Amino acid sequence: MESTQDKWALVTGGNRGIGFAIAQGLLAKGYSIIITSRSLDNAKLATQKLQPKVIPLELDVTDDRSIHEAVKTLHQKIDRLDVLINNAGVYPDKDVNILTIDRKLLDSTMNANTFGAIRMVQAFLPLLEKSPDARVVNVSSGYGALGGLSYDVPSYCLSKLALNGATIMLAQALQSLGIVVNSICPGWVRTDMGGSSAPREPELGADTAIWLATDAPRNINGKFLRDRKVISF
Repeated sequence: MESTQDKWALVTGGNRGIGFAIAQGLLAKGYSIIITSRSLDNAKLATQKLQPKVIPLELDVTDDRSIHEAVKTLHQKIDRLDVLINNAGVYPDKDVNILTIDRKLLDSTMNANTFGAIRMVQAFLPLLEKSPDARVVNVSSGYGALGGLSYDVPSYCLSKLALNGATIMLAQALQSLGIVVNSICPGWVRTDMGGSSAPREPELGADTAIWLATDAPRNINGKFLRDRKVISF
């Protein structure tokens, strides 16, 4: 049986918050980790805390050239990718609602939270295809469920709703290749994005993503989960 020491997992936005907690959890399970951040220095700082088997990588999911460069760099270092965690995202809805938000903010949030995840799967597919057990986890939100939409969190809600839709379509498209794709709601977590009053530690928010990436049954596919249970889109 293959050792997890031979397995590689990439976590976008893995330098802090839930992404960092996911990286820690996967490392504890014996995976080698690639941590990406828009700032290479931030990725390196996170790597220093998580040694030994961690590669820092500069990557901006909103920039196709950046994604392409990251793929090119990784092709020289790894021969396959077993886990892709699409965690990088933004929460920019301050003092706006669905009646006042402008197109520019809608565009930038969708680009980061939805289109970035789709482009990451497309770009890293050749490496994912080489894994015998490839898994993709998209970090979504309860705000992305139809029952969780809120008019005063417009771009974030819509971007996560669309990410959940993309999860369904990616799972359909990749099923024949044996690649499993799911999305998660981590809950309200104490991070820079979630704020200090959030009730959950990052480790709890990361748990379902780690489980889906490693031990979850492969017949859970194209689903939305919270606390290791399938919930409604």
